[in-house]
Amino acid sequence: MTSNSANNALKIIPLGGLHEIGKNTCVFEINDEIMLLDAGLAFPTDGMHGVNIVLPDVTYLRENRHKIKGMIVTHGHEDHIGGIAFHLKQFDIPVIYGPRLAMALLEGKLEEAGVSDRTELRQVRPRETVRVGTSFLVEYIRNTHSIADSCSVIIHTPVGIVVHTGDFKFDHTPVDGETFDIQKLAEAGEKGVLCLVSDSTNAELPGHTPSERSVFPNLDREFGKADKRLIVTTFSSSVHRVNMILELAQKHNRKVFVVGRSMLNVIAHARDLGYIKCPESLFLPLKSLSHTADENVLILTTGSQGEPLAALTRIADDSHRQLKVKPGDTVVFSANPIPGNTIAVVNTIDKLMMRGAKVVYGKDKGIHVSGHGAQEDHKLMLALTRPKYFLPVHGEHRMLVKHSETAQSMGIPADHMVIINNGDIVEVNPAGIRIAGKVPSGIELVDASRVGVVGRDVLKERQQLAEDGVVTIAATVGSNGKLLADPTVQIRGVVQSISQERFQGQVKQIINQVLSNRGAELMVSNGKGKATLDLDALKVALDQDLRRLVRRELDKRDPMLIVLLQSSVEASTQSQPQAQAEPKPKVEPKPKVEPKLQAEAKPQVQSQPQPQPEPAMAERRTRTRTTASVS
Repeated sequence: MTSNSANNALKIIPLGGLHEIGKNTCVFEINDEIMLLDAGLAFPTDGMHGVNIVLPDVTYLRENRHKIKGMIVTHGHEDHIGGIAFHLKQFDIPVIYGPRLAMALLEGKLEEAGVSDRTELRQVRPRETVRVGTSFLVEYIRNTHSIADSCSVIIHTPVGIVVHTGDFKFDHTPVDGETFDIQKLAEAGEKGVLCLVSDSTNAELPGHTPSERSVFPNLDREFGKADKRLIVTTFSSSVHRVNMILELAQKHNRKVFVVGRSMLNVIAHARDLGYIKCPESLFLPLKSLSHTADENVLILTTGSQGEPLAALTRIADDSHRQLKVKPGDTVVFSANPIPGNTIAVVNTIDKLMMRGAKVVYGKDKGIHVSGHGAQEDHKLMLALTRPKYFLPVHGEHRMLVKHSETAQSMGIPADHMVIINNGDIVEVNPAGIRIAGKVPSGIELVDASRVGVVGRDVLKERQQLAEDGVVTIAATVGSNGKLLADPTVQIRGVVQSISQERFQGQVKQIINQVLSNRGAELMVSNGKGKATLDLDALKVALDQDLRRLVRRELDKRDPMLIVLLQSSVEASTQSQPQAQAEPKPKVEPKPKVEPKLQAEAKPQVQSQPQPQPEPAMAERRTRTRTTASVS
């Protein structure tokens, strides 16, 4: 960039959606005003044990909450709106604009999360313009995608026009008849687009992405082949696909049984808004399933991605309370696995087949098409907008690189585009485009409790427990620094080549050695003129030797090591009968005991014995290895 002041540049800061699929979240900032575009989530990888949702790190937004003027939402997919409710628990967003279906879905999420009072939702129709702060004037235009009511946006800023495509493809025969507003894109191109920010998901694929309508005859064929129950799974948010399935159910005289909370929710909202048109009589409750002839049944369910808790996955596992696979059932997967879900989907298909179902799946069947444009769609977008600068987003690294190569083939110079990571600050103005720094980025993990973020330490502990197990060592040490009993050792999740007795003996030997060799330095004054053992210092002293023992004797495994030590006054006085003798007030002289021991003995002379206090417990956890990096 030239010497123009950076204050005159628009900052574009993606917090998610780059070098990955999902959690699309982007910050636009100029003149100390922030406008957010989408805030999505992603789903956990295999190493994220117990994690349900993956969100972008929004430290930058927390620190700059006073600058946030509003948010614009492009469409209602989870990877674009799924994180909003979680973010509103951390900072307010004055107003959120978006298409009708997205706002209807978002409203339910915010109410469920109890944060609906943290923002104002406003529905926007295509070709309407909204102002966010004083620096952003945003025009919504209809695009075509795999969900109804999807939009691209034309953003007018003090430095020029920015077009953000959202997720898109050019579908000239859309199911709902709502075509891409190519005219408005061309008008923006005529005025002059400073920067195009464009979806890169299918940048590696040549040609055009087929129309959603092309799926209809292939689904029709498979429906016609099914002579018993028909089970169909697809993305619940693919409103156009769901609409076609319901249309085919009527054609083939099948009643529809909807299974899965998200599927029920989307269908309800889509029907209210008119995106799905079908009679109420088409649907029946699950309790009517046993009274309906198999050849008249269509079960529409979630689980196309093999999600562990989804309805179809539980059906395949034979763990669903109301549905069981019958031999002869036909199961249609009208969806392709997204990256990372292939194994889960294949396992679900195998289980369904083993239970006697005929499963229809695969790209060769033509029962699914993507909602993202391929290379020729990208070329058309570039040709219509004719941007000066180009920023590929929404995709893994190879997709971003391929998209940039396509842009260069359309005449955009290589130095007029940047390939970035989450958190990179892109500054753009008429003088140039550059990476001008970085803000905190990474991931925040949410588990089923949804009460807080799963920290890196917690995730590492879960990974270590899953891979190497846990060893717990508990020992009781007297205040005089002597081991009072054999230590207790518990080994969980570790394949042992050493006997429990031998390992326990070695642990005892190490503890005695440390107490013998370093006992004096581990004693501290109790403030009453008497020395007592410092448990925390003892644990530090034991840590290295015990870890070395665990690795040596457990075949170089590296389990989590938990050391529990207690110093029990009661235990230490059991070896001194005279201190434990029950006193006889007013008859025998008062026993000569230390003040601390006398305090322990006093309750024994009361008519109602009081419970002994819990021994002081201390714990040290050793975390030594993890297999997944959380950046």
